[in-house]
Amino acid sequence: PKTGPHKLRECLPIAVLLRQRLKYAFTNQEVIKICKDKEGLIKVDGKVRRDGKYPLGFMDVVSIDRTGEHFRLLWDVKGKYMPHKIDAKEANFKLCKIIKKSLGPNKVPYIVTHDGRTIRYPHPDIKKTDTIKLNLESGDIDAVLKFEQGANVYITGGNNIGRIGVLSHVEKHPGSFDIAHIKDSRGHSFATRLGN
Repeated sequence: PKTGPHKLRECLPIAVLLRQRLKYAFTNQEVIKICKDKEGLIKVDGKVRRDGKYPLGFMDVVSIDRTGEHFRLLWDVKGKYMPHKIDAKEANFKLCKIIKKSLGPNKVPYIVTHDGRTIRYPHPDIKKTDTIKLNLESGDIDAVLKFEQGANVYITGGNNIGRIGVLSHVEKHPGSFDIAHIKDSRGHSFATRLGN
């Protein structure tokens, strides 16, 4: 994959998605023909992408206009990406985790999301590790989901990757990794690093 918004170890090229996951192409040549088409068949987060090596990552929305299909990339419990089919209404937004919040030049506050987006002048309530609901058409923040006790969480790394649960509590370890304790729908409790 090429350089892009997602890390090398946490991304999937468009070519692999079309070939191995969706089975729309047999060979890389076919992938190139699909991507380079004049009409711009493949859209990622609402933008036409013509490069088969463009990296897709967690929560990305892939739209294929000709078939009218929309997919959201999610982790499964094996740590592999699975394209999850969604409708056109759901394809208008994505959830982004806040990984950084700071002041830029001229004291302009900004936040950085997990997919490399920088958003200036965010709502002052937004903190690191919170999640925002981002409108892909306008680029505005529609809602803020706070990272607090009782929040629904999706594990994106470590041994528990792909699991979904409810946040019980967070153990603070100054100078080391903070540990989050999570309970899933079956009642099993597990712990993971806060970064996941």
